[in-house]
Amino acid sequence: MARRSLSKTRLLSARQCLKRIHLEAHRPELAVIDAETQQALDAGRAVGAIARRIYATEAAVTIPYQGGLRHALQKSARLLEAGPSRPMFEATVEHGGVLVRVDILLPDGDAWQLVEVKAATRVEPHHYFDCAVQDWVLCGAGYPVSRVALAHVDRRFVYRGDGNYRGMLKAVDVTASARELGASLPDWVRRARDAIAGAAPRVAVGAHCFTPHDCPFIEHCWPTDVAYPLLELPRVGKGKLGQFVAAGFADVRDVPAELLTDTQRRVQRVARSGRAEVSPSIGRFVRSLPYPRYYLDFESVAPPVPIFADTRPYEALPFQWSCHFEAAAGELDHAEFLDLSGEAPFRRVAESLIRALGKSGPILVYSHYERTMLGRLGARFPDLEPALLAIEARLVDLKPIVENGYYHPGMRGSWSIKAVVPSIAPDMQYSELSGIQQGTEASSGYLEAIDPATSAVRKAELEAQLKRYCRFDTEALVRLVHYFGDH
Repeated sequence: MARRSLSKTRLLSARQCLKRIHLEAHRPELAVIDAETQQALDAGRAVGAIARRIYATEAAVTIPYQGGLRHALQKSARLLEAGPSRPMFEATVEHGGVLVRVDILLPDGDAWQLVEVKAATRVEPHHYFDCAVQDWVLCGAGYPVSRVALAHVDRRFVYRGDGNYRGMLKAVDVTASARELGASLPDWVRRARDAIAGAAPRVAVGAHCFTPHDCPFIEHCWPTDVAYPLLELPRVGKGKLGQFVAAGFADVRDVPAELLTDTQRRVQRVARSGRAEVSPSIGRFVRSLPYPRYYLDFESVAPPVPIFADTRPYEALPFQWSCHFEAAAGELDHAEFLDLSGEAPFRRVAESLIRALGKSGPILVYSHYERTMLGRLGARFPDLEPALLAIEARLVDLKPIVENGYYHPGMRGSWSIKAVVPSIAPDMQYSELSGIQQGTEASSGYLEAIDPATSAVRKAELEAQLKRYCRFDTEALVRLVHYFGDH
């Protein structure tokens, strides 16, 4: 039986870690694809679709894959052998046991210009190998390539709302680097095949597990069958963590204290004792906060392909807020804003917030994010900037206060609000929310809700989930303040 061709993706996996490609081939069920990884994949598809619009001509042709690999290979060969006369998208070519689908091929005299499209905002080191694989396969199959380019997203591009995305992608010539790396391809193909064919390679964990991307097999390869895995140590380089594993340490409690920072020692100390540590300074600070108190949280979206006029790729844009309000102790109320009309919601976000937050009283947040959002709203709407600056001046960020004075063994090395709140309020579990449970899902949910193709029933479902999720965040802030106020 003939051996299956290696995909470009598999070769990239092999270059990151030979054990990874073995697991992809033999134990794919062990892979864990998180929401952020899925969001990156979705971004790639969205940017790819825009690239085809930018580079298309009336004669351009896209090679469909629906008919299967054989059909795609045959159609690609037929068009490529006819010579470079029209742009081609998703050309499928095989050479030397490696299979690629090329994003874009453009006629360039008697040869082809190869364009690889990335949703990244700059050329990353691993992109050169990506391009090298495609160039090596095309040239090896007998199709001349004059130039290799990588088209990445240009964050300076401003979308005007007219459907025109020309200028959103910046093409960088990477021919020299791709050709240089191409010389090593036969060796990588051999190594990848050997890794798949043999037993799982012995590869020590380390920084490579996270470079250029987090490996989906981290939970399989790293020691996690202990109470407090080393991955829960905060603020430590992945290379150093790998050294700890190599030294035989598996649990946070095992590492000699002299190898740790003060924060890491606190995490270790709490893991060993099993008891939370709460600094009295947090309680004193919280009790000093005057009334009225506001508890604020934003949700935002940062689409790689701008959808609103006068916005840029990946620009974080607020579309929702939740605010709990305490006029006095025990007097809790709530306000919120969410616009799913599909129109740019930013001015209404700002105006509704100004009305809701009054003129005085601390506005409690958890991270610097709300400050960033207010600054961007002020820059977008100069007439509202004085009022937004006044709101910004009232912000009180609880996160650094909690980080410096509180840790619970259940927080698993994280001071995110999703880790802290269940440790003081076990009834508040983000994992029990219906549908949307984290920020990336809120962003995706918003984009789905404003899509004209989304049904009214699904839109109503998403609206309820978005409101509940954002409100949960500000409820969490209230619970934090009340808990620490009693300590």
